[in-house]
Amino acid sequence: MKIKLADVELPQIQEITVYDRRALVERKPPGMAGSLFQNLGRSPTGILVAGVATGPTAFQFIETLQRKFQAAKPLPFTADIVAGAAIRQTLIAGMQFQDLAGKPQRFAYALDLREFIKPSKADNQAALNQGIHSEGRKLATDLAGKLTKKK
Repeated sequence: MKIKLADVELPQIQEITVYDRRALVERKPPGMAGSLFQNLGRSPTGILVAGVATGPTAFQFIETLQRKFQAAKPLPFTADIVAGAAIRQTLIAGMQFQDLAGKPQRFAYALDLREFIKPSKADNQAALNQGIHSEGRKLATDLAGKLTKKK
């Protein structure tokens, strides 16, 4: 079982937990028996990975993961264990390291990875905003005319 984040292969993986959550809302229509469920989509898939890094490159591995975490950018994700989930990119949402006492050059690590879903592009609202502004100016002008009109 191999997991790679960008160019870094995670060594000696001991535990993987994958969790996926779907948002369902129950609606009770007035005057009807029963209810309806509305599917509001899913949250990004989460992956918890725990393992141990050993040897002369263990500390360098920890520093590399720390830099990637601080960069806060999506990382290409490759794993044979969750291939069916079709996760292409992840963000490191959290991480923990522990220097194992009595074992030189040995660090335990735990990573909380979240699937990165590219935000959809915002629709062009320029025409809508133009209409709202022109209608607001017209209403303000009409109101000002009514308030300044003398009887």
